[in-house]
Amino acid sequence: MYGLVSSLTMMQKRWILVALDVCAVPVALLMANFFRSGAVDSQAAVWENWTIAIAMMVIAAMVSLFLGLPRIRLNGFETNGVHLAAGFAVMVSIVGASLNSLVDHALPWSTFINFGLILFIGVIGSRVLLRFVLLSILSRRHPRSAVVIYGAGRTGIQLANALRHDAFVVPVGFIDDNPALHRVFVSGLPVWAPIELPRVVSEKSVSKVLLAMPSLSAVKRSRIHHQLVPLGVDVQALPSFAQLTGEEPLPSKLAPVSPSDFLQRRSFQSDMSIARSTFRGATVMVTGAGGSIGSELCRQLLALGPKRLVMFESSELALYSIDLELRGLSSDVELVPVLGSVVDETLCRTIMSREGVQILLHAAAYKHVPLVETNPIAGLRNNVLGTKALADAARDSGVQRFILVSSDKAVRPTNVMGASKRLSELIIQDMATRPGPLFSMVRFGNVLGSSGSVIPLFQDQIANGGPVTLTHESVTRYFMTIDEAARLLLISSALTSGGDVFVLDMGKPVAIIDLARQMIEAAGYSVRDAEHPDGDIEITITGLRPGEKMHEELLIGDGRMTTIHPKITRARESNLSEIEVATFLRDLRDAVDGNDTAAARAVLARWVEGSMGPGSQRQA
Repeated sequence: MYGLVSSLTMMQKRWILVALDVCAVPVALLMANFFRSGAVDSQAAVWENWTIAIAMMVIAAMVSLFLGLPRIRLNGFETNGVHLAAGFAVMVSIVGASLNSLVDHALPWSTFINFGLILFIGVIGSRVLLRFVLLSILSRRHPRSAVVIYGAGRTGIQLANALRHDAFVVPVGFIDDNPALHRVFVSGLPVWAPIELPRVVSEKSVSKVLLAMPSLSAVKRSRIHHQLVPLGVDVQALPSFAQLTGEEPLPSKLAPVSPSDFLQRRSFQSDMSIARSTFRGATVMVTGAGGSIGSELCRQLLALGPKRLVMFESSELALYSIDLELRGLSSDVELVPVLGSVVDETLCRTIMSREGVQILLHAAAYKHVPLVETNPIAGLRNNVLGTKALADAARDSGVQRFILVSSDKAVRPTNVMGASKRLSELIIQDMATRPGPLFSMVRFGNVLGSSGSVIPLFQDQIANGGPVTLTHESVTRYFMTIDEAARLLLISSALTSGGDVFVLDMGKPVAIIDLARQMIEAAGYSVRDAEHPDGDIEITITGLRPGEKMHEELLIGDGRMTTIHPKITRARESNLSEIEVATFLRDLRDAVDGNDTAAARAVLARWVEGSMGPGSQRQA
């Protein structure tokens, strides 16, 4: 039966509906006359006027086609066909009454009033019955899935009516937070409280919950979603009509927020003429070119007009992405993508000599504090021994300037990542005391929007409805935008005379809890706490991670000298002797080669000033 129905063409289905409308005419005429007289014998009067009946059937076919009744789909007949069915019944009744007045043995005029009512009911009833039969056949072949509608408001009622005769799903009831609706029937379906949903899902074999609350905020919808997922049901949200027509953004998408909006200072637009005179026509190599800082350095270098840009990166995907992007930005600069690790001194020396590198910006590093803390050997090999290998290769290859990208976490570090950056600084300070390239370093704090930054983390958490996680309510950090950091770093490279410890002006430290609140409010939501229990997103405290500091610093000592740029200063800091640097490098290399974490940490405790060790760098 199902195969027969599905094989019918659209035109064949329409002619079947026309036939139903035509057949309803004599049936309605016989029933109308019977109800008027109440006797079976009176039906002879109808047969005596059989010409009227045939004429009315012909007229019925023409009116049905004229009004378009056969073109109305069965599952949408209630909303579209009732008025047309009424018009059909009235028009056929009028035509029948007019024809009846022309014959000798006319039927009583009241017969046609009953006829119109019965024909109206017959047209609608035939379609309801046909739809019921077809749905029954289809449900046996493809059982309908039970769904619950979350929200018994206007949208929920409209959705229930639309799904009531759907071929694949059947609504079994509503869930609503309003206590006044509980145990009440809405649109013929029961309304349950949210607490009853587990029982309803089990008893009704519910496979899907439809959220019919488009006016609800995205965060609250997401919170409901997370509560429903453990029940093993599929959860889908119904957007509002404004969202469907594009007049309002979909709730799952957050409005873009500029990272600079969260800084407690204005971004400084630097004059790049100093850097341009240094980098124009030069061959520049950037390590970690696919990372956050490295890629931004590459972008800004293109505008300074170097002859050649060597992009050195250990990640194939990151290197491919930045190479593809830069080739679309400029055709004047020769781009040289190199896949490799800074630990490979032979490769580094080969690349520098072959390409004639003049300026090297060393941004490659493992910088995620928790990851390096749990993988100290890998972090120390890449960050410390990699810096030493790269610096030696640069000295032997005739590089003129070598700039280390450092971090505020190198100042009195409490974690392996910060200690590795401090050892890298000590290596560069030592290299600067001997003939060769102008070795210097640039130290700054967190960069908004970089990989591992709290900005993308908080954005993802807000998009998922929270909570926003914070390690401690008093944690502060220095921040600057990634483009400003890159500009100042390039200017610092031009200012160096060798042995410089440049420190960028980061402004005042930012309280992370304030940053979290700003981001929640910037996304259009409110913070949920004890004072505001009805807020959208909660901020939860998870506790400081291993090696994490409450507050970061930018200077080891107290000395600081100005430069010609107001946002760049030079720090006066002590350094180790050549013998001391050689000693910690020897001990660290032995620990790394032996995969001895305890020995590696002992090297950090001995040579790095901070809470990781006794505080002295010059212990024998």
